[in-house]
Amino acid sequence: MGNDEWSFIKVLPYFRQIENDLDIRDDFHGSTGPIEIRRHNREDEQPVQGAFYDACVAAGFPEDPDVNHPEATGVGLMPKNTSDGVRMSMTLTHLNPNRATGVEVESGGDRFVVEGEEIALCGGAVASPHLLMLSGIGPADHLRELGIPVVHDLPGVGRNLRDHPGVRVSLRVKDDVVLDPNGPWTNLTLRYTASGSPTRNDIMISQAYPSGPPYGDVSADDDLRITCFLELPKGSGELRLASADPHVYPTLEYGYMEDAWDRQRMREGVRLCVKLLEHPAYQPYIKERINLSNEDLVSDESLDAWIVGNLTTAIHMSGTCKMGPASDPVAVVDQYCRVHGLEGLRVVDTSVMPDVVRANTNATAIMIGERVSDWFK
Repeated sequence: MGNDEWSFIKVLPYFRQIENDLDIRDDFHGSTGPIEIRRHNREDEQPVQGAFYDACVAAGFPEDPDVNHPEATGVGLMPKNTSDGVRMSMTLTHLNPNRATGVEVESGGDRFVVEGEEIALCGGAVASPHLLMLSGIGPADHLRELGIPVVHDLPGVGRNLRDHPGVRVSLRVKDDVVLDPNGPWTNLTLRYTASGSPTRNDIMISQAYPSGPPYGDVSADDDLRITCFLELPKGSGELRLASADPHVYPTLEYGYMEDAWDRQRMREGVRLCVKLLEHPAYQPYIKERINLSNEDLVSDESLDAWIVGNLTTAIHMSGTCKMGPASDPVAVVDQYCRVHGLEGLRVVDTSVMPDVVRANTNATAIMIGERVSDWFK
């Protein structure tokens, strides 16, 4: 897409330098970084997790010993950056108290400006385009609608919203089944290539307990969920301002399932979830499907309606400040993350990714920060 500084070979050293993989030591994985990576032992998993693994293997999917390997596919243990039950956020592993520069800050009801020679905006795929537009950088017509003075007309700000849409099949377990809400959960994942897809590993399926942040629903009446995520959707959405008031959240239009190819792949993924649940390994545990009936599965049309009614987000928003050459009408930053048409301003977060990656975005977000920090040096 015109960003050769982000080839796999060039970004691999940054992935390696952020991690300390405690399970796998080779030339591909990092062993000296600040973030410890580990995998739960299969022996520690809950029995119903083992049923998921057995069903995937019986369906013909390969066993995947290293989900982080570039050629990985199939079912395997999901690497986690969790230590003693605490997820190692970048606040814990990377950040020291720093002086903010080049921003208008609100604190205790007072506003003041802190300036610097070069500014890095790292608000994420929602806050970064939101702040740019509030500052007068974005689609001129949209800014004028809200009475915001246009500093720089940049039509791509907020466009190209990418994410991983998902649908959950909710389940009720049998009366004698006891599930431990403390897990481990979501430690197994299945990644595979949809039928006829030119893009490898564009579907991910995982099984999880319904409670607990950030996906928890205390009002949920299901005991267990198996979720299908579309990892590389063709469709995209848009983020727009709802108000010129910075305290009012922007509006996110995801554009989920508007594309026929996305609907086809998601239908296949849901039907695969049903097939996995029919494997004998699940019989001691699963009593019934709650939210997906046999009638929903009768036709593509009925299943499409069910999917639209049960969509959720993986919270992997990306692409709203797209990276690309100046010839790209939607590009917001160049491949060095510098905002087109402005000096002294970069955007450095998942918003610059031209498309959402086919995986959870955490590691890629960190890699982007490490890569650009070297250019600052």
